[in-house]
Amino acid sequence: MNWSLLFGSYANVLLNLQVMGMIFLGATGGVLIGSIPGLTATMGIALLIPFTYGMDLIPSIGLLLGIFCGGMYGGSISAILIHTPGTPAAAATVMDGYPMGQKGEAGRALSIALYSSFVGGMIGAVLMTFLSPLISKMALKFGPGEFFTLAVFGLSVIISISGKSIVKGLISAFFGLLLATVGMDKVCAYLRFTKAPGLYDGMPFIPTLIGLFALSEVFAGVEKITVAERIKATITRALPDLDDVKTIMVPVIRGGLIGTFIGAIPGAGGDIAAFVSYGETKRASDHPELFGTGVPEGIAAAESANNGCSGGAMIPLLSLGVPGDSNTAVMLGAFIMKGIQPGPMMYVEHLDLVYSIFAAMITANIAMLIVGGCGVKLFAKVISIDKKKLLPVILVLSLVGAYSINGNLFDASLAIVMGLVGYLLQKYEFPLSPILLALILGPMSESNLRRFMQIHDSKFWLLFTRPICVVLIILAVASLVSSVINQKKIERRTAGSTTK
Repeated sequence: MNWSLLFGSYANVLLNLQVMGMIFLGATGGVLIGSIPGLTATMGIALLIPFTYGMDLIPSIGLLLGIFCGGMYGGSISAILIHTPGTPAAAATVMDGYPMGQKGEAGRALSIALYSSFVGGMIGAVLMTFLSPLISKMALKFGPGEFFTLAVFGLSVIISISGKSIVKGLISAFFGLLLATVGMDKVCAYLRFTKAPGLYDGMPFIPTLIGLFALSEVFAGVEKITVAERIKATITRALPDLDDVKTIMVPVIRGGLIGTFIGAIPGAGGDIAAFVSYGETKRASDHPELFGTGVPEGIAAAESANNGCSGGAMIPLLSLGVPGDSNTAVMLGAFIMKGIQPGPMMYVEHLDLVYSIFAAMITANIAMLIVGGCGVKLFAKVISIDKKKLLPVILVLSLVGAYSINGNLFDASLAIVMGLVGYLLQKYEFPLSPILLALILGPMSESNLRRFMQIHDSKFWLLFTRPICVVLIILAVASLVSSVINQKKIERRTAGSTTK
């Protein structure tokens, strides 16, 4: 590590007003974009790349990193306030963020999400600074078998996010896996379960997410609109108090590490990291029966992991030239546009630039903390708006968000259909999160398993000769067993408290 060059690069970023201005501008835009259902940080980065063409490299990368980090936190705002993840990475935040908001503690939920996102992002950025070459070598060892077992490990947390009933959680997950098979087969191009052109590439993820979480809430809200009471949000501070910080300390650190590791694996993203972190935190908790009712640890685990991914995803991009997720894939285009080719030689030929990117990443997280802290009181007031006025706004925003992805009415119609499905499932107490997790991991597990079988002449047992696969399978089995034991413990405690 060249310390003098490292500190010099940090000074160049922190003392350059143009770079700082671009980072804060990006963080503000990222928070706003992430908070609107249907608009993702990836979309924001892609839209702004043409505007960075005339800028120097560091200010333009600072702007894009600001959007990246701001968008990660922004997704939690709508997840907590209106039961709609602004981005897929915030899907796990809904499970405890929304119930806490409904208790009148929207400000507390937002401040916990902001603090956790900041700490998770800083963990990712610091690990990226010091461990990039080491972690990228490990990520390079991931092939189809490793990706398949990683998906299986991710699916093992389904029981942890199933709520009151494991059976209903598994039924929801099976329904999600069934939806994941819709569309064109990626190997033989056979159309499965549909001939509708809009479904050729599978179920459109964002319209499905908006339908299941936002429109289902609108339909449920219409049913209770005459009896719904206005919620008064208590907002006393922008950051969590000392008691909350102590409570979430371990989940935040664990989530940041999980997010960084999963983010460093090309193809795995913040949504997977958030669900895995949430499942592990619930499994390790002394009171797992309270998860899903609005506990701080649930919000912290999900938010720290999804922003930890932002630093993790930069590791393979800078070290190997391989983007870790869709955001860094778009950013790779920005680097190439500026005449920089990320990869191993970047650490030899452009080390000062690598250190400047590290500095910009850390500064982007600080900017997100400041921008998010300034906006907490404003965001939390949304929850106090009369439902009769709020529901039409959510309906319009949801339909516009679903339509804006591809600019066609099919996606908006699909969102309405999935909204009705989500409403009926919620009415009969089927959890929605397992559907989303299965939709994320189903295609990943299927395509990689088939690729592995083709490469190894259908010898499935060879999976057990690969060390990383064996470790992930052991972790998946351990996670399943401990989740079942935890669930039984929850049922016993619930039955005991009912008897009393």
